[in-house]
Amino acid sequence: MKVAINQPYLFPYIPYLQLIHSADVFVVYDDVNYIVRGWINRNYILERGKPKLFTLHTQGASQNRLINEILVGGNAEKLIKFFYHNYKQAPHFDSIMNILSDLLLNKETNLSKFITTSLKKICSYLSINTKIIDSSEVFNNAKLRETDRILDICRQLDAERYINAIGGKGLYGKDEFSEKGLQIFFIESKPVVYKQFDNLFVPNLSIIDAMMFNSPEAIHEIIKNYRLV
Repeated sequence: MKVAINQPYLFPYIPYLQLIHSADVFVVYDDVNYIVRGWINRNYILERGKPKLFTLHTQGASQNRLINEILVGGNAEKLIKFFYHNYKQAPHFDSIMNILSDLLLNKETNLSKFITTSLKKICSYLSINTKIIDSSEVFNNAKLRETDRILDICRQLDAERYINAIGGKGLYGKDEFSEKGLQIFFIESKPVVYKQFDNLFVPNLSIIDAMMFNSPEAIHEIIKNYRLV
């Protein structure tokens, strides 16, 4: 059993989807503190050949509250218009706008559940079959410190491998995990390039950008282009 864990990110970039793809179970880490100006409710898309930040509005957002205590704000229709304006000439515009409209206009008001629903829908579209669950609904271990929580989640899931983003390489030691009978690996993404209109390629944008310009089969191949170290 391979397990990966990460906070919920809105329409995340490709390395986040690679992390999901690498695991049998992906845990949406939603009962930890919200990060202001992080990636939980915002990301970048392409506007006139340059990265442009978009933000899903929230209610009650604070670094002193848990992610699953935050509510969704009321700018979904504005975001739909924003995506329409910037991608209406993209080759896969029609099908992706239908997906985005369904996701943004759904009735879910809890931010974490809103994002988890979006992740499941995107993974289904991209043929990523990883099981996605919310930490707040399963593990009941929020009082543990971070590394102990991760180890406990892996224990409860009978995991043999824990997969982490490459940024965690300096935070987690392999010995600490091996003592608990776990192997830890880190995702190392390979360079990603695809055609964005006639512009120079802009990397590390939301998965929205990749879906607008590529078929789901092509994106699935891109997502598979990583190694575990």
